[in-house]
Amino acid sequence: MFRSLSLKRSFQTHLKTLIHCPQPPPPLPLPFSPIRTLSTASSSDSELRKYLGYTALLIFCGATTYYSFPFPDNAKHKKAQIFRYAPLPDDLHTVSNWSGTHEVQTRHFHQPENLQQLEQLVKESNDKRTKVRPVGSGLSPNGIGLARGGMVNLALMDKVVEVDKEKKRVRVQAGIRVQQLVDEIKEYGLTLQNFASIREQQIGGILQVGAHGTGSKLPPIDEQVIRMKLVTPAKGTIELSREEDPELFYLARCGLGGLGVVAEVTIQCVERQELVEHTSVSNMKDIKKNHKKMLSENKHVKYLYIPYTDTVVVVTCNPVSKWRGPPKFKPKYTKDEAMQHVRDLYKESLKKYRAREITSTSPDSNDPDINEFSFTELRDKLLALDPLNKDHVMKVNHAEAEFWRKSEGYRIGWSDEILGFDCGGQQWVSETCFPAGTLSKPSMKDLEYIEELKQLIEKEEIPAPAPIEQRWTACSQSPMSPASSSAEDDIFSWVWVSLSFAKPRENSKRRRSRGAKGD
Repeated sequence: MFRSLSLKRSFQTHLKTLIHCPQPPPPLPLPFSPIRTLSTASSSDSELRKYLGYTALLIFCGATTYYSFPFPDNAKHKKAQIFRYAPLPDDLHTVSNWSGTHEVQTRHFHQPENLQQLEQLVKESNDKRTKVRPVGSGLSPNGIGLARGGMVNLALMDKVVEVDKEKKRVRVQAGIRVQQLVDEIKEYGLTLQNFASIREQQIGGILQVGAHGTGSKLPPIDEQVIRMKLVTPAKGTIELSREEDPELFYLARCGLGGLGVVAEVTIQCVERQELVEHTSVSNMKDIKKNHKKMLSENKHVKYLYIPYTDTVVVVTCNPVSKWRGPPKFKPKYTKDEAMQHVRDLYKESLKKYRAREITSTSPDSNDPDINEFSFTELRDKLLALDPLNKDHVMKVNHAEAEFWRKSEGYRIGWSDEILGFDCGGQQWVSETCFPAGTLSKPSMKDLEYIEELKQLIEKEEIPAPAPIEQRWTACSQSPMSPASSSAEDDIFSWVWVSLSFAKPRENSKRRRSRGAKGD
């Protein structure tokens, strides 16, 4: 009883304590702080200053770009006007490659007239640490010689310095063009061993890029050089030959202008001779059977493949026989008969794409007489109408196949006349070089490459125009040559593919679209 009474009293005591527990005091007011009161306004001002800074920076960058476009301040010597493009300098040079697919603008385009001026230019460029790139006729489809920073062109250094008729050697300045050189040495009974498709290249350029002709026993053109004079930034003018410094000579011979500017070369020539060209039409099955024989028995040979057809145009060139003389051959078709199918397709295509009837004899037509166009000119015009339309390109290719079937025959002329090839007009080009075995034992990889290429074209439905050109050369000792090899018997195949025949200025949108795919 006493325990229960004690617990009761304890409970009552604790209950009173809880009931009379003092309440916590109310929170005290915070002291006045001017910084906290103004923080919101300060944040707004900071944001405002930040965006004002961005705006000022944008205006400054725009003004700087405007007054510097398209060249830096030291390139301007005309006052810019508000709301107009900055005027271009008066001494601005626009330089394009041969086919017009690449161009650059530069204020530094040099054309020295002699070796002393060239040496001075290279020295000054080296002292000022400015770039200068050698550029010839701009034949490279990729515009490899074009440089906005500065270029040097040796077109004014185009003299034949010396001709050694006994040794069949000629020493020339590097700016001379191939056709000019051939014309000047033919009176000595000499000519170049091989030629590329055209004759407008400068000698320095055609050697430095490792250009080639065709013939499995003939090397690329750089192999014809036996001595050269090179203007370098560090060592001045040096003379190179395989006897004195073979390693540097072979490296500089096909050096893309990277080791210096080629000023003068000595070329090993051959006797001028007549060739007989034979053009025939075959197919891939027969080509495979006779390929090894074709390569070994013909001095020059090339195949022209026509996509979306089985047509292969075979062109061989050999010296005219001194005993049998030139072959006697009467063509089955006249030139007009061979061209008729292409001309008809052109008239038909004009009606479709221009929605009007144009005839070659219409006195009211502003277009020139189509009978005056060569085959390649007419093909260019056909392809330019719709170069990205596969069906249209296929029609053009079939018309070309028909043209070659009616153009079989022989042609006789001097080597510099026969070995040229009319490639057509402006175009995007891709060329590949790869080993093809040896002359005694071809690997046949060259024909496999073409078969896979044509299959890919058809599978992807690529509007590929004709021709796909395939040629062969022997090897080169120049390390930077695409056909470089130390084995004398090695042969290389060169495959040339045209990506577009659209003219850049007339079909700029098509060119950009096709160029993006081609690259």
